[in-house]
Amino acid sequence: MDVSQIAQSVAAGDRRALARAITLVESTRAEHRALALELADRLRSTGRQALRIGLSGTPGVGKSTFIESFGLMLVAQGLRVAVLAVDPSSARSGGSILGDKTRMERLSREALAFIRPSPSQTHLGGVARRTREAVALCEAAGFDVVLIETVGVGQSETVVAELSDLFILLLAPAGGDELQGVKRGIMEMADIILVNKADGDLKPAALRTCSDYAGALRLLRRRPQDPDGFPKALTVSALEDAGLEKAWVEMQALTEWRKANNHWETRRAAQSRHWFEEEVRQGLLAALTAKPETREAMRAAGDAVARGEMTPDSAAAKVLHSLAARC
Repeated sequence: MDVSQIAQSVAAGDRRALARAITLVESTRAEHRALALELADRLRSTGRQALRIGLSGTPGVGKSTFIESFGLMLVAQGLRVAVLAVDPSSARSGGSILGDKTRMERLSREALAFIRPSPSQTHLGGVARRTREAVALCEAAGFDVVLIETVGVGQSETVVAELSDLFILLLAPAGGDELQGVKRGIMEMADIILVNKADGDLKPAALRTCSDYAGALRLLRRRPQDPDGFPKALTVSALEDAGLEKAWVEMQALTEWRKANNHWETRRAAQSRHWFEEEVRQGLLAALTAKPETREAMRAAGDAVARGEMTPDSAAAKVLHSLAARC
């Protein structure tokens, strides 16, 4: 594999080369990992930045439909749009359907759009292990907006906020009241809440839900990275393309304010530090479990726990103590 050639093709905006590059960084093979690191170093010099938008919400809220309608609107404005859709992996077989691209049939035919579904595998938080690197590749390829769709998350899964410049939370009509809105977790991480499906018979319910969450957001503690009026709740209809232009205007306004007030670069620097520390933690864990003596110690301790001879906490403490003694 010629990493230099792939890097040149990605930087030139070749979508096929970009797909190959993402496959490379997602590979778990050691030799591929070394090539992926070389590729990242070569593309870092492009210095390109895209607007990273993380989109989350419960399954069935209409994330894929919203992304297609929103993406088509952006493409119509001449913007290049990349969509990184993370699909849940089966806990039994490890497989994923990867059907998000099938749902976005119209957007997938656009020359200015790129859609890449990826399996979440064993990674928690609604995104895949290498989504961050895939985002960087899309930026190097010259895309203007990168949309990161999570698997459909719950209250505490907010990893996508560490990947994005804007964190958009999609909600369904009648999805909760003010009390639900002030719960800590994903609500307080959102920059903009969009109540989808504000059309037909659901429109009155969507308006009530939006009003409830708008009131709840005013009760949350003010964040330094927000101007007056943010975070805010809006209604949209991905089916009827209603409210999409207004949502985009609000996203642009928030982005420009953060850039002008030095929150954009500060946030990106903090995210880079977060992922550096996360990579070190994952690397240490992988290195420890790769040693035969460590695997044997964990197997023996696990058997003792299964037989009821030790509690899980005591067994874990024993294994960690033995590891610390050898380090």
